[in-house]
Amino acid sequence: MNEMSHVTRRGFLAGGGAIVVAFSMHPSSAIGQEQEEPLPGSLDENPLLDSWIRINADGTVTVLTGKVELGQGIKTALVQIAAEELRVRPETIELVTADTDVTPDEGYTAGSQSMQDSGTAILNAAAQAREILIAEAAARLGVPADRLSATEGRVETSDGQGVTYGEIAGGRFLRYEALPTSPLSEPSQYTVVGKPIPRTDIPAKVSGGVAYVQDLRLPDMVHARVVRPPSHGARLRAVDVSRVEAAPGVLKIVQNGSYLGVIAEREEQAIRAMEMLAEEATWEKPETLPERDRVYSILQELPDEEKVIREGPTLESETTGDVLEATYLRPYQMHGAIGPSCAVGLSDENGMLTIWTHSQGVYPLRNSIAEMLRVPQSRVRCIHMEGSGCYGHNGADDAGADAALLAVAMPGRPVRVQWMREQEHAWEPYGSIMAMRVRARLNGDGRVGAWEFDVWSNTHSTRPGGAGLLMPAWHIDPPFIPPTPAEIPQPAGGGDRNSIPLYTFPEMRIVKHFVPTMPLRVSALRGLGAYGNVFALESFVDELAKNAGIDPVDFRLRHLEDERARDVITRCAERFGWAEADLSQGRGKGMGFARYKNLAAYAAVAVEVEVERESGGIRMIRAVAADDSGQVVNPDGIRNQIEGGIIQSASWTLFESVDFDNTGIISTDWNTYPILRFPDLFESVDVEVIDRPGAPFLGTGEAAQGPTAAAIANAVADAVGARVREIPLTPERVLAALEDES
Repeated sequence: MNEMSHVTRRGFLAGGGAIVVAFSMHPSSAIGQEQEEPLPGSLDENPLLDSWIRINADGTVTVLTGKVELGQGIKTALVQIAAEELRVRPETIELVTADTDVTPDEGYTAGSQSMQDSGTAILNAAAQAREILIAEAAARLGVPADRLSATEGRVETSDGQGVTYGEIAGGRFLRYEALPTSPLSEPSQYTVVGKPIPRTDIPAKVSGGVAYVQDLRLPDMVHARVVRPPSHGARLRAVDVSRVEAAPGVLKIVQNGSYLGVIAEREEQAIRAMEMLAEEATWEKPETLPERDRVYSILQELPDEEKVIREGPTLESETTGDVLEATYLRPYQMHGAIGPSCAVGLSDENGMLTIWTHSQGVYPLRNSIAEMLRVPQSRVRCIHMEGSGCYGHNGADDAGADAALLAVAMPGRPVRVQWMREQEHAWEPYGSIMAMRVRARLNGDGRVGAWEFDVWSNTHSTRPGGAGLLMPAWHIDPPFIPPTPAEIPQPAGGGDRNSIPLYTFPEMRIVKHFVPTMPLRVSALRGLGAYGNVFALESFVDELAKNAGIDPVDFRLRHLEDERARDVITRCAERFGWAEADLSQGRGKGMGFARYKNLAAYAAVAVEVEVERESGGIRMIRAVAADDSGQVVNPDGIRNQIEGGIIQSASWTLFESVDFDNTGIISTDWNTYPILRFPDLFESVDVEVIDRPGAPFLGTGEAAQGPTAAAIANAVADAVGARVREIPLTPERVLAALEDES
């Protein structure tokens, strides 16, 4: 088997399409790379086709992705894309997700970018691989390539003469550089993409199989628990381990500075030993948290880094028209993962450390763990497994760090570390608190003449980019110190995500007040600042519409030029029956709209609620949504994401808020941090998925959260004639708003 020289992007089709053995996970070291123009999606950072596609000797296909399955259905969609372009059946494809020894480095699975990044890369890589296979078959058969076609994993002539992919490739790899443009299939000819094929990740989840890292059981595995400090600023003063060392099943107590862990043969033994160890530990516990009742005032009083992200005149530059102003508030909120964070670590006899983790970024986690342990990155491997609940930066990475610290303390045996519920609630990084002040001048013709938007927020990402961002590393000796928080710049943005309206207001001034000081630990929660900003923006649009005496849907359409934006609002309103809805007393309807990050999916959500004026209780009746995510790969997958986003947002909007005192977190279980339960659900959720054949993929997973929050708030205001501007919309706040209106 001979290896041929490296083939450039321009020349790979002309050379007969030979397939060679070499497989590179380090494309940046490849020889002779040309950079004429950016490559599609994540191909730009991983430009070798063998980083994405492998044709096996038996004709099956292995597809590799650096993105991970979080319940968003990405595994199914990526398989569909590859199957379509390779002309194979989906069931012949094995998809390998995020593994630092195997897959391309695509950073984090975040920002609704899996389809945009990995989907686009696989789309183009698979199309190029198909043409390489056809070119190789042409050389073997002595037939011009334009007389051959690929179908069902086989390249053949019109009379049936041909060879299979397995015969062509023989299990070798495709060492070719990707092209900027690919011979993509015509959407009108799709047979797999656009079809609602069953999700590949569901069977194990509903049958009790090994679906999550929490389910992983390895031979000779032991169990571990960690004793967390009583508060974030606490330091260990003393601990007596003698009683715990003698406890049944205890194998080892791990103490490193203020880091305390215990390893036992059985899980219940590890839990009991953890409880005993906690009883023997003495901590220094300073008062470090702010006054809960003044938290929004404190946020706006702390030093901030002010940045004007959309320059425009202030409202005072004009004198005509009415000026309206309102402030909206969003609290600290949890990911609230149903399954507490978990990881499994194994340090082998060669000093190699493997971590099975539900982190959303296995490469950044690997690098951070290596720094924490002060070992080369090459000695750490991180393999993704799904976790039971997330969408954002929860405790997954910290649990991975726990597994690393505990596994190196007990080499040769897999160590499973599972957080407790109160640890998950108290130590996960929360979604940041936010305050949004909106002012607008409303002209006599019912149009917005000028708009001002100020948002105060902490950072919305402290994902591991070094050991200082792993919580367990704060407690070892010497401790790693968290770096100064940074904000995410536009156009994606962090605290200012979706703070720039998509509406065509003639004058806009948008100011971000980034507050680096973080009284509570915060990081990425699904949607980042978009949830709070869209809640504020779309609530205020409704307030303006009411002041102008214009229907809220019509008011939005008057200020929109983007035809796809207009389309989702119009379709949502029609499907809801907006114009015809004649709601009884105590019921109200509300609309919310956004294009996520102003560059991803478009979503409009309309809801109907019922509000009991005597108690302030809110009952959700129905929700209707329209979504435009570009080219649809799996319509059921998109529908699942919008439905799930609506439900999660409803829980945030009506129930969720982290409570704390000056020493620590009070919200440590489901009673002190209530979430939406089944009786609280909408009676129906209806989603229209708009397909745009041939259009770029647009991320869906975070499209519905902001619009849903605003739609609920607007429906409540419509039902009772009073506006609640602080999340969550509790019965107490509804009653207070009614009293203010009276």
